[in-house]
Amino acid sequence: VQLQASGGGLVQAGGSLRLSCAASGRTLISYAVGWFRQAPGTERVMVAGINYNGGTTQYADSVKGRFTISKDNAKNMVYLQMNDLIPEDTAVYYCAAAIDPGVISGYGLRALASGQFASRGQGTLVTVSS
Repeated sequence: VQLQASGGGLVQAGGSLRLSCAASGRTLISYAVGWFRQAPGTERVMVAGINYNGGTTQYADSVKGRFTISKDNAKNMVYLQMNDLIPEDTAVYYCAAAIDPGVISGYGLRALASGQFASRGQGTLVTVSS
């Protein structure tokens, strides 16, 4: 599966952006997908993840209540709605997929968290000005 992220840009603090992750080559039904971000000089952080059927999501504490991840398997798309953005959200964001056959609960999300990517898209820059 190939992934392509888009939707980044410059926004003022308090504003919103929606990132999109488009998949091609294979259907996302068998994959968990996560959104990650990395700012210069910092470690990669998984900000949100969603399992194969969209029934389970998880978020980093720093974005809970502000970011929402969603998955549309019919369209082969994953989205990250980001509200109430703060300057600390500034980073390159990218999406990644991990195999999630749906047999073991949490398998795909754990794989994402440990960096076991089946595929990773290129990044899209989000800049939040104060």
